[in-house]
Amino acid sequence: MELKSRPRRLRANEAIRCMVREHHIRVEDLIYPMFVMPGENKKVGISSMPGVYNYSLDEFVLALGEVVKLGIPAVLLFGIPESKDSVGSGAYHEQGIVQEAVRLAKKNFPKLYVITDVCLCEYTDHGHCGLIEDGQVLNDPTLHLLAQTALSQARAGADMVAPSDMMDGRVGAIREVLDREGFSHIPIMAYAAKFASGFYGPFRDAAGSAPQFGDRRTYQMDPPNGNEAMLETALDLEEGADLIIVKPALAYGDIIYRTKERFGVPVAAYNVSGEYAMVKAAAANGWIEEKRIVLEALVGMKRAGADLIITYHALDVASWLREEGPA
Repeated sequence: MELKSRPRRLRANEAIRCMVREHHIRVEDLIYPMFVMPGENKKVGISSMPGVYNYSLDEFVLALGEVVKLGIPAVLLFGIPESKDSVGSGAYHEQGIVQEAVRLAKKNFPKLYVITDVCLCEYTDHGHCGLIEDGQVLNDPTLHLLAQTALSQARAGADMVAPSDMMDGRVGAIREVLDREGFSHIPIMAYAAKFASGFYGPFRDAAGSAPQFGDRRTYQMDPPNGNEAMLETALDLEEGADLIIVKPALAYGDIIYRTKERFGVPVAAYNVSGEYAMVKAAAANGWIEEKRIVLEALVGMKRAGADLIITYHALDVASWLREEGPA
């Protein structure tokens, strides 16, 4: 039998494989999540996330130097306040920990793109993303506080805000306040398709944000639902979102694909803490080849349609790409 079509011809060596490769990971695709906390000379490792730290502000600036040196264009900031209360006041305080971190980042690295997470869960003593009354999370009264959080971050110099709370109407409330206060140029990257996932555990160790009662299933999305993700995304875009986050990433490639195909807007895949921790644990035990697995997972997100990837692997990936070029 004579074979006219031989796909293996284009796999013969690395040169031709690179030439016809359909998707690549570039350092420009990466957003690095970072945690900041009060104090000095503190760089506290997170046991469930090897290589990830809570930084005091002075250590944070030092860590940013490495981020910039590696060419990573953007960071996503989360704050651990000195104290917490029932209304999450540390989230929207003008001298809050994230606000101070933004000022320092822009002062020391003005070209670094600084994105701020907008939520209350890290700042409330009950660990939920909104105000509580009789054990229930209140949607509408929470919107004002989320909008004030985004406004305070924009005033501090944030380049973009990213609401992650999953309250109905939060994007519209934030867009209205930002526009009214002279920040119409600040984009909103909405956690539109954020699922009530089991992959978030290590993040809650890092941020100390585990709910003190119940869970977040009444506001984060039910994992089996895909059509609902399209509804949430459509609503966020209608309210003024500029970019969309799908979170988590690895188990939700179909949602990334559907979001990109249906809406055609920039999509960020959030390669979350549990996904990171699993790879790190397996690699530490010698069960997998870490670099190969990480790059394969991230390129899968790109193949699904992600334009940007939020990942705790960013420092490693940027180092690998510097050594070998785009994956």
